[in-house]
Amino acid sequence: MSDNNQPGIWEGFKAFIMRGNVIDLAVAVVIGAAFTNIVNSVVKGIINPLVGAVGTKNLDSYSSCLEAPCTGSGSNAKGIELMWGSVLGATLQFLITATVVYFLMVLPMAKFLARQAARQKAREGTKEVMEVTELEVLKEIRNELVAQRGQGRRDY
Repeated sequence: MSDNNQPGIWEGFKAFIMRGNVIDLAVAVVIGAAFTNIVNSVVKGIINPLVGAVGTKNLDSYSSCLEAPCTGSGSNAKGIELMWGSVLGATLQFLITATVVYFLMVLPMAKFLARQAARQKAREGTKEVMEVTELEVLKEIRNELVAQRGQGRRDY
């Protein structure tokens, strides 16, 4: 069934799984899921109560009736009810979550990476200065040796 030129299904699967990007993606998903729990805890435990102190904690109860009368629920419902409170609640949840992620993770990480890049650039600049300085010193030593040999003649 399989030619000698083509790897078998098992070898192809192993090569696919062992690729770096697949493993990196799996790690990112696991860490993302764990981080989601942290963000949700911050939002539910700290941010939502603060928002609830100003307004209401549950926006799901807000709705408008397009076609009266809006009574009943499920198959007994009459009228057309727009549940705009749940949409507003989901939107606020998203905005609050995005704000928490930005200020607690993205902004500090960007500052950290900028500091690391500045340090790396400073190290590279120092290395270039040292290389130039070494070259200058070596030229001076060469010139001094040539001068000591006599008449300043250069035979190389």
